[in-house]
Order: sequence, then C-alpha cells, then structure tokens
Amino acid sequence: MERGSKTYRTYVEILRRELVCAMGCTEPIAVAYCAAKARSVLGTLPERIEVGASGNIIKNVKSVVVPNTNGGRGIAVAAAAGALYGDEDAELEVISRVSGEAKAELPAYLEKTPVAIRAVTSPCLLDIAVTVYAGDESASVRIANEHTNIVHIEHNGRVLLDKDADAPEAPDANAPDYTLLTVHGICDFAATCNLGDVRDVLTRQIELNTAIAEEGLRNDYGANIGKVLLKTGDDLRTRAKAYAAAGSDARMNGCELPVVCCSGSGNQGLTASLPVIVYAKALGAKQDQLLRALLVSNLVTLHEKAGIGRLSAYCGAVSAGAGAGAGIAWLSSASEKDVAHTIVNALAITSGIVCDGAKSSCAAKIAMAVETGIFGWEMYWNGQQFYGGDGLVVKGVENSIARFARLARVGMRETDQEIIKMMTE
Repeated sequence: MERGSKTYRTYVEILRRELVCAMGCTEPIAVAYCAAKARSVLGTLPERIEVGASGNIIKNVKSVVVPNTNGGRGIAVAAAAGALYGDEDAELEVISRVSGEAKAELPAYLEKTPVAIRAVTSPCLLDIAVTVYAGDESASVRIANEHTNIVHIEHNGRVLLDKDADAPEAPDANAPDYTLLTVHGICDFAATCNLGDVRDVLTRQIELNTAIAEEGLRNDYGANIGKVLLKTGDDLRTRAKAYAAAGSDARMNGCELPVVCCSGSGNQGLTASLPVIVYAKALGAKQDQLLRALLVSNLVTLHEKAGIGRLSAYCGAVSAGAGAGAGIAWLSSASEKDVAHTIVNALAITSGIVCDGAKSSCAAKIAMAVETGIFGWEMYWNGQQFYGGDGLVVKGVENSIARFARLARVGMRETDQEIIKMMTE
C-alpha cells in the first residue's frame, strides 16, 4: 500500500484515534468525564447532580467498580467522582490522577450531594447528559455516540455548543472513513506499513496492556478468571486466554492501571492485543513482526465493530477475539487467506454471546472469545473451514462480516432492550 494513499493515511488516523488510553471501564469513565466537564462549565463544585443515561450506559455502569473511588460502583459514584476531582481535560483518564486526600472526600460528598438518575430514550445507544447545580447556577453537558464526543453544552440556559446527535450511524463528521477498512486492505497495510507511523501507539498498547494483565495474575480481582485458567494448564493457548482474561479481571474490579482501548473498549483492547503478544513471545517473533500482527488484530476488530456500533447486545469480545485470531494467523503465515478464513470461522462459532453489562464475567467471555479466535485459525491451518450457507456464513469474508454485524446491530436490538429491562427491574 502506498504510504501517501488515502487508504494508508486513513488507517493510520483510525489507529491513532482508537488506540487511546483509559483507566477503568469506559462507560462509567464517560459518565465521570461528562460530570467533570459540566463542573468545569459551572465553575464551582456542584451541590446537586442530575444524570440522564441511555439503557446501554445504565447496563454497563451498574456492576463494574469505578477506579479511584475505594470500590464504588454505579452511575452516582462515577458522576460524583468526576464532579469532585475529575480532570476535564484528561478524557478517558479523567479520574486517573487522584490524591488519597481527594478520594477520602468522596463518601462525604456523595452523602451531601443528591445525584438523580433517569433513563432516557434516545436514538443513540451511547447517550449521557449531566446537569449540575450550585445555588442559582447550572450547567449541562451531553455526550453521545462515542465516549468523549461532547454534543451539547449549556451554562445557565445559554447554549455554548450544539451538534447534531440524532444520527448514530455517523457520530462524528470529523471521523476518518471506516468504510475503507477491508480485510484485503488491512493485510496489505500490515505488510507494507512504515512502522514509524504507528510504533508509538502499538508499543504503548503492548506495555500498558501487558502490565495490567500481569497485575491481574498477581493479585485478587473479581472471579480471577486468568488465575483459574493457568491452574488448568500452562500451554500456549491457555496462557493467551489467561493474559487477556486477567487484564479484564483487574480492570472490571477497580484496578487503577490504564489500558489501551480498541473500538472504545478497554476489554476489546486487551482481547485484541494480549493473545497476539503472548503468541509472539512464544514463537520468538521479532518486535516488528509483533507490531504488524497487532495492526491486523486491531484493525480487524475495528472493521468488525464499525458495522455494529460502540454498544449493543452483542458482546464486543467476540469481535476482538476474532481479531486476535487473525493477528495470530498473521504471525504464523502473513497470509491474507489465513486471516480471512480465521475471521469467518471464529464468527461462525461465538456470535450471539450477549452483553449484559460490564462486570467480572466479562473476563470469562473474553477467554471464550480468544479460544474461538485461536480455534478458527487452527481449523483453517488443518484444512477445515465453514462455507457459505453454514448458518449465517456467506461466501466472502466481507459479506460474512457484514452479515454478523447486521445480526448484532439489527437482529439483537430487542434482545438488548430485554436485557436492560431485566437488569433494571
């Protein structure tokens, strides 16, 4: 691929836009970010907070531990933390740099500061509006479609910013063109990319995601899925699953280490990267080989998710697990054909795992998604594959990706509503 081509430039832009750092699950962190922005507009510490949230936000914030809150969970905790000590310029690291003294103030602040939460009906699956009050002053901030995409700001009723947020299929007019992502293009890019254009973001992903995985394996977090896996065996595929799961164990249960995301999700960032990193080490791959394999795993994940959206009833680990399998296939052969068949095989097996919010069991779902990604590669390596007409599989990797995206985006819409209803009853 020519370095100066539009497609090449777009792929680099997508990677830089997507492989960003976050501390904590991105949905409660988005609530904290929205609250911190609202407090900044208000100009003083809020005396009262109102949060409006779409069902998918409520689902994903309900059970997960918010970091730097001494084990707190839920929307009220996330909003109060953002308002009290959030850095409104730090985006998804909004509550990453907090002193012990500030954290100690949170329980008292929550006790004296009413936080009202209401569910909102919105065309945007990711929708958060935070309004804060102090005396006669008020400020409102709304985020929609993406975790840091601010679409509305008001101060004392005066509109300071207003962007169209009613087109969830096109959340940001300034976003790169994700339709340029194809499996053929991704493999071409991975083979020819000038690694100097992406080395910094990929190296950061390796360092940060490995660090939180090792933390998850060292200490006690949630259901300790990573540790449980390693007790069942120490073979390569088990280690690959264990590292990805352990990163999620830590992240879902309050670990204060950052991760590098993929498609707006730290869990998907862990799933797409850690199995590839583990395999590269075991295979004795050179650093540049690992980086090129990570280009495949991340971009395949993003390609799959582009047709689904940030949030849905379809577990994002499925897409990232297929991406990890594709990256491992690339490590082994650097073959577009191997990558394409690995993706289709993996999607044919685990698509349909539901997302019932962020919590400890995400780590187990990640392990199963990684297992399927690896198995999808091993199937094709052993001369086996699923063919068009096998269930939702159709001829051609792009057609199959589109078919499974439709399942997630359209077919599981009512499933999503029922999940949200059950989780909020």
